[in-house]
Amino acid sequence: MAAPPQGARVAVAGLVILRQRPGTAKGVIFLTLEDEAGVVNVIVWRGIYERFRRAVIAGRMLRVTGRLQRAHGVTHVLAEEIEDISAMLDLLLAEPAPAGG
Repeated sequence: MAAPPQGARVAVAGLVILRQRPGTAKGVIFLTLEDEAGVVNVIVWRGIYERFRRAVIAGRMLRVTGRLQRAHGVTHVLAEEIEDISAMLDLLLAEPAPAGG
């Protein structure tokens, strides 16, 4: 399967494994999300952070919609929308174990 092109609008989801807010980044926040397929780096500009602050700060699992950016061999998603989907983790814990095995 071919990778989406530069600038494509994509949606990614995963567990938040890293939040960085370097003092030199002028309000930009960097998130790393992980799922069973790997990791994705997300860039959250100040205006987006202010709109989705609660999700960025408290979310354990996020869905991020944004634009794909590739630079210097690294792929990022420039966040446009961020949704806290942490409640899905609680549903996993509530599911009964499959019978048999």
